[in-house]
Amino acid sequence: MTDWLIVNAEIVNEGRRFAGDVRIRDGRIETIAPNLPAQPNEPVFDARGRLLVPGMIDDHVHFREPGYTAKADIASESRAAVAGGVTSFIDMPNTHPPTLTQALLEDKYALAAVSSAINYAFYFGVSNGNLDAIRALDPRTVPGVKVFLCESTGNLCVSDPETLDGVFRDAPVLVAVHCEDDRIVHTNLDRARATHGDAIPMAMHPHIRSRAACFESTRWAVETARRHGTRLHVLHVSTADELALFETGPIAAKRITAETCVHFLRYTDADYATLGGKIKCNPAIKAASDRDALMRALADTRLDVLATDHAPHLLEEKAQPYTRCPSGIPLIQFALQSALEHVFDGRLTLERLVEATAHAPATLFAIEKRGFLREGYFADLTLIDLEAPQTVKREDVLSKCGWSPFEDDTFRASVAATWVNGHLAWNQGRLDDSQRGRRLEFDR
Repeated sequence: MTDWLIVNAEIVNEGRRFAGDVRIRDGRIETIAPNLPAQPNEPVFDARGRLLVPGMIDDHVHFREPGYTAKADIASESRAAVAGGVTSFIDMPNTHPPTLTQALLEDKYALAAVSSAINYAFYFGVSNGNLDAIRALDPRTVPGVKVFLCESTGNLCVSDPETLDGVFRDAPVLVAVHCEDDRIVHTNLDRARATHGDAIPMAMHPHIRSRAACFESTRWAVETARRHGTRLHVLHVSTADELALFETGPIAAKRITAETCVHFLRYTDADYATLGGKIKCNPAIKAASDRDALMRALADTRLDVLATDHAPHLLEEKAQPYTRCPSGIPLIQFALQSALEHVFDGRLTLERLVEATAHAPATLFAIEKRGFLREGYFADLTLIDLEAPQTVKREDVLSKCGWSPFEDDTFRASVAATWVNGHLAWNQGRLDDSQRGRRLEFDR
């Protein structure tokens, strides 16, 4: 069923907050207006006392399929996503095999078509040898290419200077970049091994994946993009130092944009003492001063997008010593609730949160008819209850890895319902995964 009349909602959309009703027909928003009368046999959903917002578009996830499906897969992680109010995702290419050819990209789309509970797209990966394939990409079918400038999970580090220059010069789509300087990281790791041997403390992670490694790599990417006029998107910004490289203003007017992630706004280096490898990720979570600066930059539009970098690993993997503990955190199911804590605390407006999680990624990737509550757009909607706290328990976790860094944390808001293409996929803790999401399309 993809026809609904949602009544008595408090709608937050495009900088406005207002009371209204939403009629959904055939999976799209037909009408937004106050006091819409119900039609015969029309299902009515009463949203009284709750906020209706466009579903989150997470432009940065690692759903691990194909190749690492013991940790996660598209089916499990998309269901965790819909429980968290996320209605679309863009997945990274560092799977096995990595997404480096058009055929492998289409294989991923075929997997998602039969398994994803939400809408989906996949980045095309960059290697030292696939520049011709990148030049041949169709901007209408590919969201962007992903460049790793440093070794990370599922190593796709691109080291050839001519390839990098060619990607920035010739890519017909957005270039999304993981910015850490590989040379600096490996120098720091060698020093840590010389001091600690195999017993490197987890708290050394932000010193190994250091702020200098982040800044130097991001500075290079921004300078190269300016030289070539590249449409550049810098992923998971983690330091205050990098913020000077970006500008405030509306995302539609920018050629260079930046993203930060929910964990960088919640945790600091002090949390390694209690959470250890559970919060080991690349780039690393850094100091409280970085967290606070990132929060201000997201609020004033210097940072454009809020994403998750959702990256599950098994709990037994995360319990290993530093050099064997993989980097990555499962976050997507509770990311929106974590972000809403900043609204409660007055650090972020609700309108800006909706912009950073829905409007901005839709604009950034030119996603067709999504990311806004507009008549004629797909009905990807999230209903938020600001008066229904939730304490996260392990049994609540839908991600295949079976754990969350948020366990035993209490969030002041909860996701009451999620519609994907008009289908009520999540409602008061109940999942209805009887319908699949759709492939995202790009209006370019």
